[in-house]
Amino acid sequence: MNTKVIIGIGANLNNPLEQVKLALTEIAQIKNSKLLKCSSLYETKPVGPQDQPKFINAVAILETSLTALEFLDELQALENSHLRKRIIHWGPRTLDLDILFWGNEEINNERLIVPHKEFSNRVFTVLPLLEIEPNFIYKGTPLKNLVSTLPQDDLDAFVKIK
Repeated sequence: MNTKVIIGIGANLNNPLEQVKLALTEIAQIKNSKLLKCSSLYETKPVGPQDQPKFINAVAILETSLTALEFLDELQALENSHLRKRIIHWGPRTLDLDILFWGNEEINNERLIVPHKEFSNRVFTVLPLLEIEPNFIYKGTPLKNLVSTLPQDDLDAFVKIK
């Protein structure tokens, strides 16, 4: 059985635009998975420490027959191939791949929590998903209604680039 998975993609080091473009190509090649849709690419201000470069972000939707943890392993292998270093929480990174949604499932274990607990607070996840899934409902609320709850300064710093 295939599961629809929604992932967030971000980078702000080592030519982040190219990092995200390459990651999208690599994500499309994950075994037993198919890339269905990808948002435009956006430039956003960082969450956490502000003394770091802006991020390039996108959201992608895939279908996979992998389990959630197998898929997470594939994403983490991609992060590692992009030389991802986990030094500072919310710090700069060459590539960040987060599972935002795993079908309609809720998963809460030591390696994975979905839906992603910060999804609805982040302009760089809500607006790109709204672009490619305009009728998406999150916890009973249409995504378009969540936009008004996002911080205005985050919205002002959200720039479509491709």
